[in-house]
Amino acid sequence: MERVRSVEVRIRRSEVPECEDKPGANEEMTAAQFREIALSFPEAVEAAHMGHPDFRVDVRIFATLGYQNEGRGVLLLSPEEQQEMISQHPKMFEPVPGGWGRHGSTQVVLARITRPVLKAAMRKAWQRKAPKRLSKPRRVPR
Repeated sequence: MERVRSVEVRIRRSEVPECEDKPGANEEMTAAQFREIALSFPEAVEAAHMGHPDFRVDVRIFATLGYQNEGRGVLLLSPEEQQEMISQHPKMFEPVPGGWGRHGSTQVVLARITRPVLKAAMRKAWQRKAPKRLSKPRRVPR
């Protein structure tokens, strides 16, 4: 079982672009760009949760914007995905304080995140919440 888990981590790491942990690597991310990326996933919609915009697929929240701080977003990752993101990009990601963070809720520092890294991380959050009919790879008919 442990061997399989390490293989999964290696596969997942290849999905995350390697970018510098500096805002200069790309332009500073804006709330509008975060929103654009979130709404680019199939069947993603914007709603509100506790007075802040959130992004859902099949009524399940996968990301929020401006929670606790206007310069941040939150992605709902697994604890393993959260650890992977933080270890690869410690200036871009940090756990949400408290119990939510221990369960994978991950803050995104908009001033430091790059578009490719955010898109890859948000894809993981979306895939965790999307129904199987959306998140399964599709076969191309012959």
